[in-house]
Amino acid sequence: MSARNGTVAVVGGGVAGASAALAAAAAGADVVLLTATTLLDSATACAQGGVAAAIWPDDSPERHARDTIAAGAGLCDPAAVEVLTREGAEAVRALVAAGAEFDRTDDGDLARGLEAAHSLPRILHAGGDASGLRLAEFLAGRLADSAVDVREGARMRDLVRRDGTVTGVRLDDATAGGAVVDADAVVLATGGLGRLYPATSNPAGALGDGILAAWRAGAVLADLEFVQFHPTTTPDGLLVSEAVRGAGAVLRDERGRRYLTDVDPRAELAPRDVVAAATATVIREQAGRPAYLDATGLAVSGVELAARFPTIHRGLAARGIDWRTEPVPVAPAAHFAMGGVRTDLDGRTNVPRLLAAGECARTGVHGANRLASNSLLEGLVFGARAGRAAARPARDAPVWDATEVDDAAFDGPGAGSGGGSGRALAALERATAAQRLAAVQAALRDGVGVERDADGLRAAVARLDRISLGRDAAAERAALARLVAIAADHRTESRGAHRRRDHPDTDVTLATPHAVVRGRTNQGAACSPAA
Repeated sequence: MSARNGTVAVVGGGVAGASAALAAAAAGADVVLLTATTLLDSATACAQGGVAAAIWPDDSPERHARDTIAAGAGLCDPAAVEVLTREGAEAVRALVAAGAEFDRTDDGDLARGLEAAHSLPRILHAGGDASGLRLAEFLAGRLADSAVDVREGARMRDLVRRDGTVTGVRLDDATAGGAVVDADAVVLATGGLGRLYPATSNPAGALGDGILAAWRAGAVLADLEFVQFHPTTTPDGLLVSEAVRGAGAVLRDERGRRYLTDVDPRAELAPRDVVAAATATVIREQAGRPAYLDATGLAVSGVELAARFPTIHRGLAARGIDWRTEPVPVAPAAHFAMGGVRTDLDGRTNVPRLLAAGECARTGVHGANRLASNSLLEGLVFGARAGRAAARPARDAPVWDATEVDDAAFDGPGAGSGGGSGRALAALERATAAQRLAAVQAALRDGVGVERDADGLRAAVARLDRISLGRDAAAERAALARLVAIAADHRTESRGAHRRRDHPDTDVTLATPHAVVRGRTNQGAACSPAA
């Protein structure tokens, strides 16, 4: 035990990890922050959208909370949303006071952006569409001035446990045979799982490794079926921020028809699940050809796209697209995981001394569909809460019941009924790691995309069963992808980002998280409504 308040290991260097590390250090702990890449190579740094915060006189945390809950389609935890919006406004004011730079008007006031499903403009941006990078740079500077021991290039292999309690992090270090960082508490801030899909806006490391490590340690996972698809991503993966639609860009089919006006009165400013589903339908009706985001009207009306959205402008120009004069081909792509490691309001999981924050955590603030620009805010608020809690770790932990369902069919990687033919298994054994990961991505794309049904979900589980028979990283990722498919199969309704063709209506009795827990064996898993 440290001479101060113990040692806290934070895994992940994005906004949630940095916030946790700074808060734990301020609370008196010795802190080591471990990141597999660098502090500026994370989903945070990739974020084009800004930070939503109710900091203007005509706005309030209560109004922000109402918008968040409405977007969450009946599955938000109101207590968590209240914390997010109230403490989020305080956190953003503190950032501004500390010198964090956000875009301002010609009069010097903070600029207010509008994004989908917000009832008024409350989004702060930095560098136009470089908000995440600017925030990551600011937090990296704060870390450099702190006592936090930042170790870049330190990739987590697994969590270390003793008597059911997490006691450290084992690193992937071939020369040392796996170095161990001992800790009195561990905060996972490892990001989401979007890279388990072939079409995604996520960085290369977003493969759900932290979520999977927590599951192996016995943590309850929840709401894995809710994967948000961003509706405006180019076919090769360039995200075109929702702020572009907030500024007035519209979506059209290949004939030029503006289709969202027939779907929702808010049109392009409807929640992301609505826009993504409508766009997926258009693409299916067009035999797979993309929809189009039309921003040409903004250029005509005087909006300087290159100045307002410089990152997007450069990315499109590199692809030979001049969005000032032509529409941009787009399609939905996996963007954000609403589910993850289930936590309480302080980031604690059901595993003693293990906490989680950011996209890898299921805090309850996003429900079935995340409100635009709430993700960076979640990292700031719940990262700091987890860091403070980690500095005063207790041996007790929250308890969530999760009764096993059909354990014989869903009892862990490689144990299902989708073994397939000997020829198929042999082909998988000969495949390279990249080919096996591509097979995982294809299974999720085909069965657990924007639109789902029982046949596709169960076929995905069978395909992922086969891949998870191995003992490499692809098998691990197949195990997590399989849990996503199983969770989606258990939710027999359409709600938020989870859309089922065979269950198109929302079932009021299912307004509760679905949990995935370790089964009776070391590789067991089950799904059920959680208490």
